[in-house]
Amino acid sequence: MTTRAEKFAGLSVAMITPFRNGQVDYQALREQVEFQIQAGVRCLCPVGTTGESPTLSHEEHERVIAEVIQMVAGRALVMPGTGSNSTHEALRLTRWAAKEKADAALVVGPYYNRPTQEGLYQHFKALAEAVDIPICIYNIPGRTGQNILPETILRLAELKNIALVKEASGSLDQVSQITTATDLTVLSGDDSLTLPIMAVGGRGVISVVGNIVPKDMIAMIAAFDAGQLADALAWHKRLFSLCREMLSLATNPIPIKSAMKMLGRDTGEVRLPLVPLSSEQEAKLRRTLAAYGLLSAR
Repeated sequence: MTTRAEKFAGLSVAMITPFRNGQVDYQALREQVEFQIQAGVRCLCPVGTTGESPTLSHEEHERVIAEVIQMVAGRALVMPGTGSNSTHEALRLTRWAAKEKADAALVVGPYYNRPTQEGLYQHFKALAEAVDIPICIYNIPGRTGQNILPETILRLAELKNIALVKEASGSLDQVSQITTATDLTVLSGDDSLTLPIMAVGGRGVISVVGNIVPKDMIAMIAAFDAGQLADALAWHKRLFSLCREMLSLATNPIPIKSAMKMLGRDTGEVRLPLVPLSSEQEAKLRRTLAAYGLLSAR
């Protein structure tokens, strides 16, 4: 399983789901896919947190998975989000992804119902036993209300199809526990922590900011992998303010969609209960994009 997972090292992009007049805009989705492939992105991750999966209908969720796989046509890996707070629903989505020939499934820890660590283990075990594609455990306790503890990850690592972890707990100690005790491919779930996580054994990132600057994220990761640590740190420092803005200005994916609208690459539409940035937040984001060199200063 290590070989199957290692191919996901590098930059994966947590894709937005573009909307137009309340509906999924599949033409814009195709343009996003082509943008990422031309940039050299290793893997595309549709219908995750950034893809607003909680407000997609079941039919939309399945169609976006199928459409992205068809659009990519083998030119990159595809790891769609298939998680749910219901094991039954997560099984349905993960089986769908496997049927559509996804390369892996990104499965967030069950949210709201806050299962015990044993419940988390049984949830992921059921998925791993149901399909024959790698499973990426997505640990983001700030969203789910429950941390998937390293001890649970270590148990899960013994299962055949548990191959990757997307770590967004914010704890380098937790990442270190996983990378020290397992062969799982650990990917950062926070853009601003990508370099620190790689320094303790992580292998890349599933990135939000990669929607707009994929080549820069690729450059940072490549520099680190080549042992060019000063260059990697320089990229980290350049990217840091942009990464933090996408995570702290408002709930993801509101800022990244707003940024893409400013760059002429999306309508910026989000679905309720998410709402657009305020005028003050927009002005701050515009200044950040201008300082980075993506927009002209006003």
